[in-house]
Amino acid sequence: MVMMVMMMMCVCVCSSGALAVSQLSPLACWFSSMLYCFGGAVLSALMMADAPVAPLSNTTNLLIASLMWYLVFYCPLDAVYSLASVWPVRLVLTGMKEVTRTWKVVGGVTQAGRKYKDGLFVMIAVGWAKGAGGGLISNFEQLVRGIWKPETNELLKMSYPTKVTLLGSVLFSLQQCRFLPIQTHHMIFIYTLFIVTNKMRMMMMGSSSYPFSSLESVLYKTLFVRPLTFSPLTDSTQGSDQTPKNSSISDQKSANTDQRNPEEAENAKKKD
Repeated sequence: MVMMVMMMMCVCVCSSGALAVSQLSPLACWFSSMLYCFGGAVLSALMMADAPVAPLSNTTNLLIASLMWYLVFYCPLDAVYSLASVWPVRLVLTGMKEVTRTWKVVGGVTQAGRKYKDGLFVMIAVGWAKGAGGGLISNFEQLVRGIWKPETNELLKMSYPTKVTLLGSVLFSLQQCRFLPIQTHHMIFIYTLFIVTNKMRMMMMGSSSYPFSSLESVLYKTLFVRPLTFSPLTDSTQGSDQTPKNSSISDQKSANTDQRNPEEAENAKKKD
């Protein structure tokens, strides 16, 4: 299963535009693929003040990931990439990837819970980082390939994997702190069933929306959109602007009367 998940990770890297980099710099392509495969473990290790190279200490997983990287990018006739791109095979690989996501989130929450027993927000952050680390450090992964796209930051516009991983991290953290009266294995089964079936539905229907998209938009418009307000200073400034305008008009009238001919002034006095 680990082999299939690593293959899917390398296929995602190849689909994101790393094929050209593989011909220019195989080392940069390999490093980018390893970041995508072990990004969650590296990011969570940094957050827990552990060595960021600790996830690479498992030689077996590193060799499997390197083998899958070589087969995806350099296999003759692109046989492995073409096989992984077939829709039924891609469907199975995606399901395995979502199952692995659940275990990554659970592992991150459990790891943070051992060190910070009541640190709810720490558990959420570490579980989120371990489950969606490849997407959260995507900008750094792009820099390795010589690309800089700050508008693709996951915090600015989160993708579906990042959102569903955050949801799972919140649920498992609440369950770890005993705010949710449910067993861990029941929570794992429910969450895994939800993300797998929802991902399969999205792939079959060709849509990118998930079940909570409408609820998310309603909450965003309700809580985070500032209503339009009219400052009272605008009225006062308008009133203050009107006063000098009136005074200027009276000054112009007095100046016009002073500039009249002296004969017209004498005639006006006689009439008075």
